[in-house]
Amino acid sequence: MGFEQGQAHKDITEQLDKGIQGQSLPHSRQVLQREEPQRQIPTEGNPPAGLAPQRTGSLACHVPVCLPTPPTQEKSSHQFVCALGLDVGRKRIGVAGCDRTGLIATGITTIERTSFDRDVEQIRQLVNQRQIQVLIVGLPYSMDGSLGFQARQVQKFTTRLAKVLKLPVEYVDERLTSFQAEQMLIAENRSPSRHKQLIDRKAASIILQQWLDTRRSRLKSTLVSAD
Repeated sequence: MGFEQGQAHKDITEQLDKGIQGQSLPHSRQVLQREEPQRQIPTEGNPPAGLAPQRTGSLACHVPVCLPTPPTQEKSSHQFVCALGLDVGRKRIGVAGCDRTGLIATGITTIERTSFDRDVEQIRQLVNQRQIQVLIVGLPYSMDGSLGFQARQVQKFTTRLAKVLKLPVEYVDERLTSFQAEQMLIAENRSPSRHKQLIDRKAASIILQQWLDTRRSRLKSTLVSAD
C-alpha cells in the first residue's frame, strides 16, 4: 500500500507540472499583450504635411523634414510695369511703350492731332491694348528750368487726358529729347526734316527710357536699403 500511494502521488505531481507548463506560455503572451502598447504601423501613401516618406525594410515610415519656403513675390511684383510715354506737341503726339520688365522703351506710333476727343480715343485704344498703368509725359521746361507757354499747354492737355482715362501721370524733363532724336536719325543717315513723325516717336521713347532708368535705380536703392 505504501508503494501504490507513493506512485499515485508521483502521477498527480507530474500531471500538475504538465498542466502548469502547458498554461504558462499562453498566459505569458496575454500578459505581454496587456502591458505592451499597440504600435500603429504607418501605411504607404501620401505622408502628412511636413513629413517625407522613408523606407526601412518593407515598411514606410515618415521622417520630419524642413520644407522650403516658397519665394515671396512682393519684391519682384514691383519690378513689372506697363507705362506709356507721350511726347505732346502742337501738331503731333509721339507715343512709346515698354515691355513689362521695364527695361527698354520703343516707339509705337505718332498721332496726328485733330481734336481732343479724337486724340483721346486713339490713346485710349493703346491704353486698353497694352493694359497701361501710368502715363509718362515729357514736359518741355525752359533752359532756365521754368515752365513756359508750351509746358503749360502740355500740362493742361495731360490733366484732361488723365482725368478721362483715369490714369496717374508722371512728368519727365524733355528739354533735349527732340535734339537727341534728330541726332539719332542723322546717325542712321535719315533726314530729320523728312521724318517728323519718326522724330516724335523717338523723342517719346527717350522720355519713357529716362523714366524707366530712374525708376529702376530707385528700386535698386530701396532693395539695398531694405536688405
